[in-house]
Amino acid sequence: MSAAPTAPRQALLLVPGLLNDARLWQHQLTALADVADMQVADHTRYDNLYEIAAGILAAAPPRFALAGLSMGGYVAFEMLRQAPQRITRLALINTAARDDSPERRQRRLDFMTLATRGRFLGVSRALLPQLIDHSRLDDEALATTITAMGRDAGVEVFLRQQRAIIDRPDSRPLLSAIRCPLLLIGGLQDQLTPPQCQREIAEAVPGARLLLLERCGHLAPLEQPEAVNAALRLWLQQPAR
Repeated sequence: MSAAPTAPRQALLLVPGLLNDARLWQHQLTALADVADMQVADHTRYDNLYEIAAGILAAAPPRFALAGLSMGGYVAFEMLRQAPQRITRLALINTAARDDSPERRQRRLDFMTLATRGRFLGVSRALLPQLIDHSRLDDEALATTITAMGRDAGVEVFLRQQRAIIDRPDSRPLLSAIRCPLLLIGGLQDQLTPPQCQREIAEAVPGARLLLLERCGHLAPLEQPEAVNAALRLWLQQPAR
């Protein structure tokens, strides 16, 4: 009896969030290495989504699966605008389609003002309760990873990324045009992009799969890696439309 054919490996492009880098995806880069050729996108060089997306597309394979977290999701929407035919499947994690409310926009501007005055602290320990579920606040390895990513990014990257996020368009009009397999992952305890943000997207895209994780805040790939890995593996194996 001949062995069953092995599914072809897929190119998978991972886009981190604000003040995140490849360490955000460390568990996925290990766990999914048998099914995907993965690349972590550089989203640090420009201060607007158009150029960020264009730069990533220029370095990407001709066709690829795409996963983005938070700001990475905003970048993914812009990549869809520019090159929908190149994206074979899409995973949006801890993100939203709406643009910022006036209050959220002002809060970003206030943080930017502090940063330009020399008060950039990256992600301080005091900010962790806004990013991760309270059950994980005593996880020293997790806290160190998050704070180290912010520190290493630095103030100039922070300012560029915040400008890009503030100026992003409302992506809800784009949702009805999504035709590739769509996976949405959120944290039930996410304070920044709460579950209703992912539900809104799921309701607008027929066939979308929605996974909301318990004991999970805004950084699902780090907080609940096994659940995220399993969901991404299933998504990668889902037949393209």
